[in-house]
Amino acid sequence: LMVYEIMETVLAGTLLLAGDEKGLRHLNFIGGKHPITPARSWRRAPDYFTVVKSQLAAYLAGECKHFDMALFPQGTPFQLKVWSVLRDIPYGRVVSYQWVADRIGNPRAVRAVGAANGRNPISIIIPCHRVIGKDGRLTGYGGGLDVKRKLIRLEKAAVSCGNALAGPRRM
Repeated sequence: LMVYEIMETVLAGTLLLAGDEKGLRHLNFIGGKHPITPARSWRRAPDYFTVVKSQLAAYLAGECKHFDMALFPQGTPFQLKVWSVLRDIPYGRVVSYQWVADRIGNPRAVRAVGAANGRNPISIIIPCHRVIGKDGRLTGYGGGLDVKRKLIRLEKAAVSCGNALAGPRRM
């Protein structure tokens, strides 16, 4: 049984969270490029997503750099490989599509990496916002380029602040 919840955020707008006993399957921008509408068979369950909402709120406040929750994205083997690499991009860092293609062992698959990045079903937590064009320009994002820019700035500010403090913060 798929359950869902709607989460309002200042920085990223309205988010749809959906999952089941296997884990979070969707984190989607309701006002974004590819909004997901809950299926009739889905049940709204706000309490089911307490951990997800708490960690997302802490992340969006610049207080959390790592997520610790069960994820269950569904995609092709190629997409799953790309999304796995995305999860390895360090907080506060941006990389190119070429970098991701190199990490999956297919340096010529830059466009396919871009397509897989764009189909990421668990935005923010699987950090596709950290991937930018080879020339340093921001490229498409499901939540819009303004949200992508805000997420990148949030992480860069938190990293800068963390470096100025005496020692690393634990999460």
